[in-house]
Amino acid sequence: MGRHPFPLRCAVVGRGRVGTALSAGLGLDAPLGRGADAAGAEVVLLAVPDAEIAAAAAAVSPGPLVGHLSGATTLAPLVPHEAFSLHPLMTVTGPQTRLAGATAAVAGSTDRALATARALAEHLGMRAIEVADADRAAYHAAASIAANFLVTLEAAAERLGATAGLDGAALAPLARAALDNWAALGAGRALTGPIARGDSETVARQRAAVAQRCPELLEAWDALASLTSDLAGARV
Repeated sequence: MGRHPFPLRCAVVGRGRVGTALSAGLGLDAPLGRGADAAGAEVVLLAVPDAEIAAAAAAVSPGPLVGHLSGATTLAPLVPHEAFSLHPLMTVTGPQTRLAGATAAVAGSTDRALATARALAEHLGMRAIEVADADRAAYHAAASIAANFLVTLEAAAERLGATAGLDGAALAPLARAALDNWAALGAGRALTGPIARGDSETVARQRAAVAQRCPELLEAWDALASLTSDLAGARV
């Protein structure tokens, strides 16, 4: 993240995880509470839930550039401010989260606003990409699959593994290696396991074990096995 102060006076509104992480990255003392007018700031970043963006924007006095940090939301809730958005494509758990190295989706209602969003991303060590309003939902859904659904899948693996004496600590190195291989090699070359090998007998035994021990996971298992089979076939 930037070692020097950002050239414009910034204020962050919202004391949640993203707000505290962004404040730390910008070298600010602390984020402001919701409803703050952010007087004296040249750039105001709204780190509030999507449903509260419009209200938070309305509380900001006219003058500064106003941006939100939502991935799925357009700039409409920020009218009539000169507006931008900056969405860090990173899972944020608190002020210790490092944003450097991540990608950031940016948009701006003016050239100046877009340039400011790009400059903020660069200052924080992120790579900026412009995402059009029409692509916002798909962009955010992809992010949910990559992060949220991944955690859900690992929780399912942990639940099934527990029936065989396996815990999360045993599964974590495998999950990390698979993710690293995907990032380095691409999905096709990273795929391993019985479906990739065409070992239908082993897959059938696995499915039977899921049905017996965690039947609530069977529908998800079948859907994922089908997608994995498609991926394995596509790489041949």
